[in-house]
Amino acid sequence: MKHTVKITWILVFIFLAAQIMGLFIINSYIDYGATGEKGVVVVRNLPYGMERPPIEQESSFLLFMMSAIFIGTFLLLMLIKLRKVFIWKIWYFTAVVLCLAIAFSAFINSTIAFLLALVLSIFKVFKPSLLIHNMTEIFVYGGIAAIFVLIPAVNVMVGFGLLILISLYDMYAVWKSKHMIKLAKFTNESKTFAGLSIPYKLEKAKGKKTSKKGKGVLVRGERKVAVLGGGDIAFPLIFAGAVMKDLMLTNSIIVGFMKTLIIPLFVTVALFLLFVKGKKDKFYPAMPYLSAGCFVGYFFVWLSSFI
Repeated sequence: MKHTVKITWILVFIFLAAQIMGLFIINSYIDYGATGEKGVVVVRNLPYGMERPPIEQESSFLLFMMSAIFIGTFLLLMLIKLRKVFIWKIWYFTAVVLCLAIAFSAFINSTIAFLLALVLSIFKVFKPSLLIHNMTEIFVYGGIAAIFVLIPAVNVMVGFGLLILISLYDMYAVWKSKHMIKLAKFTNESKTFAGLSIPYKLEKAKGKKTSKKGKGVLVRGERKVAVLGGGDIAFPLIFAGAVMKDLMLTNSIIVGFMKTLIIPLFVTVALFLLFVKGKKDKFYPAMPYLSAGCFVGYFFVWLSSFI
């Protein structure tokens, strides 16, 4: 088993909570009144005058996402080489504020949402704590999904393509180039890890040096930390959101939402099995397993259309 039983259940629970909350956030940005009238999914504007990328072609969206990942990875690797931790913190802080503000604006006034996002982000980045870091992660990826899922070019087939490409990239990044491990070590060391981070013990670490020990387990000094990358949360959510967007054209809001929940449930099972079957001394790319969970989940969503 990759982690202790307690740590495994905490990671799995927060992962599932992030998936469900993300679907609620995406759902709130769909204009159902206009959707019913026009027969296509009509979306609400993002707050603060922000615009979604104007992408019309499916292939263009896949190219855009993969290019963004490659460029972002290259820039972060350069920051690691130059040891520019502060620049990374500002980059991370800005992204968290925007994503949280978009997520909170789905439920409350946008001005209040921004102020709340700003305060939480300050604590998350500059005064980190176990509770604030992981609880904000439940909302961050819903904000990301509200931007990308509701782009017109995103549909179920694009979701399939994105999962396949990301899974291949994840395998290469973990098993071949191993730069994903380097990114995790750097962001964990700077206390700005993009993803879930659960220490095995709450005691303050005695040392400063961070080393690796197994997939999803980092050791800072004498404290082991179980982690799950943000991409492992975001990409299954984007796929589920694309499926939900399609279902809303032929189902009521409640029925479409409930059918979509099948996917997060199967993905969560896939994550749980990865943790149970994984070995403590071995690194694993999570996305191939989570993608398999998405595919199986979608099969059951498809079967539900005959019920």
